[in-house]
This record gives sequence, C-alpha cells and structure tokens, in this order.
Amino acid sequence: MLAAAALRVAGVSPAGETVHKHPLTQRLNPPSLSGTPEWPAAMALQGPEELGEQVEEPEDLDDQDASSISPAEEITLPPGPGGDEEPEEPLLLPWDRFSAWLHCICVVGFDLELGQAVEVIYPHHSKLSEKEKTSICYLSFPDSNSGCLGDTQFCFRFRQGSNRKSSLGCFLETTDRDAPPCLKREQGHYYGYVYFRQVRDKSLKRGYFQKSLVLISKLPYVTFFHSLLKIMAPEYFEKQEPCLEAACNDMDRWPTPLPGRILTLPIMGVVIKVRIPTSYDKPGTSQLVQSAQTDSLVSIVLPTIHEVDLFRCFHPVFFHIQMLWELVLLGEALVVMAPSPAESSDTVLALVSCISPLRYCSDFRPYFTIHDSEFREYTTRTQAPPSVILGVTNPFFAKTLQHWPHIIRIGDMKQAGEMMKQMKVKKLKNLKTLDSKPGVYTAYKPYLNKDEEIIKQLQKGVQQKRPSAAQNAILRRYFLELTQSFIIPLERYVASLMPLQKSISPWKSPPQLRAFIQQDFMKTLEKAGPQLTSRLKGDWIGLYRHFLKSPNFDGWFRSRRKEMTQKLEALHLEALCEEDLQQRIQKHTEVEAVDLVLKLKDKLVSLKSQTPFL
Repeated sequence: MLAAAALRVAGVSPAGETVHKHPLTQRLNPPSLSGTPEWPAAMALQGPEELGEQVEEPEDLDDQDASSISPAEEITLPPGPGGDEEPEEPLLLPWDRFSAWLHCICVVGFDLELGQAVEVIYPHHSKLSEKEKTSICYLSFPDSNSGCLGDTQFCFRFRQGSNRKSSLGCFLETTDRDAPPCLKREQGHYYGYVYFRQVRDKSLKRGYFQKSLVLISKLPYVTFFHSLLKIMAPEYFEKQEPCLEAACNDMDRWPTPLPGRILTLPIMGVVIKVRIPTSYDKPGTSQLVQSAQTDSLVSIVLPTIHEVDLFRCFHPVFFHIQMLWELVLLGEALVVMAPSPAESSDTVLALVSCISPLRYCSDFRPYFTIHDSEFREYTTRTQAPPSVILGVTNPFFAKTLQHWPHIIRIGDMKQAGEMMKQMKVKKLKNLKTLDSKPGVYTAYKPYLNKDEEIIKQLQKGVQQKRPSAAQNAILRRYFLELTQSFIIPLERYVASLMPLQKSISPWKSPPQLRAFIQQDFMKTLEKAGPQLTSRLKGDWIGLYRHFLKSPNFDGWFRSRRKEMTQKLEALHLEALCEEDLQQRIQKHTEVEAVDLVLKLKDKLVSLKSQTPFL
C-alpha cells in the first residue's frame, strides 16, 4: 500500500501506466538549436506541449453555488506540468482572496502640520510598521520640483519591515512555483502602485488638493494594478471611503492569481479580463484567448499584466539600448534621472525587464527619494556604489550620485513620436545638474559590437509612423533573443552537471550535482557558444566572465540548482517506489529492508510538506 501511494505521488500508477507527473519527476531534455532560439528552461525541466487555443471551465471551488462565492469567473487553460488537475484552493478565510492580490490599500494625504500622512489603511486590520508607513508616505508623492498637476500614476518598491505570514502563505508559495521568474512574489519587498491627484482648490489653505491612492502588493503586476487604479481612484476621490470598501469587497471575491488561468475580475461595475502567465509559456507570446461569447460582459481585456512600453521608455536614450542591456545583465549600479516619478518608474521597470525572462536579482527602486530609509546606504562615498538601479527626480541627486559609474538622464517621453538625434556617450564629469541634456553618462565600454540593424529598423518605423505597439514588440523581441542567445550556453552546461539516471539507486542517497567549474564552461563556448543563435560579434568571453561574478548569475544559478536538486529527489523517490519490497527482502537483511521503508516514508513526508495542496 505504501509503495502504491508513493507511486501515485511520483506520477506513476501502480499498474505501470504513466499519469501526469509532478513537474519535478520529468526527465532532462537537451535543447533544440534549430531555427529561432527558444527559451531553454525545458533543458532541465521539460515544459508542457505548446498551449492550445481552447479553454475549459474549472470545477467550482467548493460545493456552494459559484455565484454565491464570487461573481468572478475563472477559466483554466490546458495544464502545465502539474497535470490535468489544478491545485485546489484551501479553505479560505475572510480577506484571504484579497490578500492573494494585495497586502492593503492606503490613502496618503498632505497635512499642513505633519506633511504627508497615511489617512486610511484598508482593510482596517492590515498591518504596517511605522517604518513602512513612513516609506509609503514619502514615496506616494512626487517631489515638489516635478510639478505634477492633474492625475499622475507611478510605482515604487520598498523593503518589508518585518516578516509576516498570511494564512495563504504555504498555498501561495506552492502556486508561485509555476510563475515566470520575473513574476514571482517579492520575498523582502513590497510594490506600491500610486494614483496621485493634485488640483487647485481655493477652499484649502495650501491652495491645492493633494492625495494619493496606493495599492501595496507583493506582485509585480504593474500594468494590471495601474489599470485597476484608473477604475478605483477617480471613484474614490469623488465618493471617499464607502467606495473603497466596496472595491475591497469585490476583490475579496476574486479567485487567487494562479499561473495559467484566465480570470474575469469584477471591480466597481467594471469587468477586467486577464491571464496570469506561467513559466511554461513560449516567451514573447500571449496566451490570452478572446471569445465573443465570454467577453460580452468584459469591459477591459489586458493582453499583459506586467509589461511596460519599452520603446517609449528607451526612446530618449535610443541609440544605447544594447549597452544598457549589458549594464543591467551585469548588475551594474545605475541611476535614472527623470523629470517625473512616472517617467522614472517606467524607465527603471523597462531596464529590469530588458533581460527577461532572466530575473534581475539585485535591488531596484523605480522611484527613490532623499527620505528613503536606504538613502545613506545607497549614496555613501565611502564604498563602491551597490548593485542597484535607482529612479530619481530630485535635482539634489545630480550632485549626491555624481560618483556613480552609470547615469541615465531621461527627458520628456511625450515626444516619443519623433526620432532622437544620434547621441554619444558622455563623460560623467559633464553631468553637473539634473538640467543636463538627456543621454547616458558613463565610461563603460560595451563587450559586444553595436547592432546597427535594430536601430535602423526602429528608425524606419518612426519615419513610416509605425504604431507604438509594433515598435514595442520589435524591441521586446530583440531583447528576448539577445538574452536567450546569452543564456542558452549556460543552460546547456548546467544541464550537463546533472548525474546520469542510472546512478540513482533506491539503496543509496540521491547523487549530488557536479560543481560548476568556470574554466570547463568557457571551453564549451568555442563550439556551442552564442554565435550559434546570435549575429552579434564582440567579446562574448569577457561578457560571460563578468556575468559569472554578478548577482544575476548567483541568483539564476541558485534557482537552477534548487530545481535540479528537487528533480534528483523526485527521481530518487520514483526509484524507491518502483522497488519490489518482497523481492528485496529476500535478497537483503531485515535491517536493510526496514531502512528502505523508512527512507520511503521520509520521502513522502518531505514531498507532502513541499506540496501540501496537491
């Protein structure tokens, strides 16, 4: 019985037929290098077949009528490596569904005596430390020099003050496993998504109405939350807190954001349709299926929940996009100086996403102020600048961060329809104030030769008035293929560190991964390097040597090593399950047989603790 149960956990039926396996029990597969380079995550964990166009209705979350639970609808695409059955949601407590999306909602106003102050936190039971409240207060308002009249949207990111565990914690960790690296929940930081309104009001002593509605979340769904704020904020500014309470109650009836699901989310009389991406999606494609029947009640369809407009963001520094890609890839210290928080945050998010699907593993602050708790840490001259990307608007930073090695000056993005003139990289000593001309100020010399083709292609698009969405798609595809070409040789080499399956024995501990040896990896580049998939020439070897010392490599390799170790554990469990205990007992001593059963029990307990809801 024990062996049969273990077989089912491992994804093999007792009769021997194959069932949908746990993702960690799938075999290694070598990459295909023919044609357009594909993201090679499947090299160590083979993903599912390409997702189809059809969708299917999921079972209700519990025995009650679905309408009594939530007006939100949930559609599940053909499953990923988890099998046909999606993880069942645990018994949810009040506000658990809300907490799966947001930590809380804050209203930040301006008090003549206190300055910025948190006026409302909703739900009222939400907890924020005083340090977190202070960070939210200062980061929710533009600097006074920005002159943001009317409505402004931007985002920021700040450190979590203390560890808190949600009742959904274990469930969210499990479901987060299938999210793309760049969309996993933040562990030590929160995002703040801001809708700021500043309008003249003679009835107020200050002469202006200034207030921000802020969504605090662990999720990097920037496009989704900005779209949500466009619905919520105008209503809130008109109707105040009752409107906010109604919106939160709507969100507490939403399904949890599980990767691979298409969701229709009602909010304040509007219905938003989104799909949560998975790590098994083909990079550069959208799996959101549109249907005239199901979309009849949908108000807004979002093709992406997180991507920013790369072409608009990089337009002011258009001719240096390849160099910026290298700087981000290598985790170099970067500061973006912009005229407003909106342009600052969009540019930082664009920089972080330009190496996607590789996760940017260093710190980044889309909007950073002199009041930030890390201000001294990040601006000190007593040590080298840390590996971080900062977005700033205060002119004070032009002097404070003048010692930083790479500074990007962003002008007004409203002129993105016009092609910028060719700009040379400027020396740092030329940057005296924030009023300096837009450009890149650095002494960095790129490892790769400049790709003139992408520049000409986008220039032609501007001349022909190509739609901005098309320009953005071209640039995003360029960055994707560049990152893929760079990472495929690393994926191939790391896959070779996996022990052979024949070395896995149920009577021995799981074999260990072989060590990553830099010299051995470098030797593979001569015949199987990026030249197989990229037309770019240059010092690829030097770029790899620099990358192997960066936080991005460290984070990527830790993640890959964890995945492969889990796979070895799963394969070892499968080997244990396939053992014929009666036959083994005859060939081994009673002590050895008992030891095998105990190992099997420990494996089952360990696997159950890792996937409690599967």
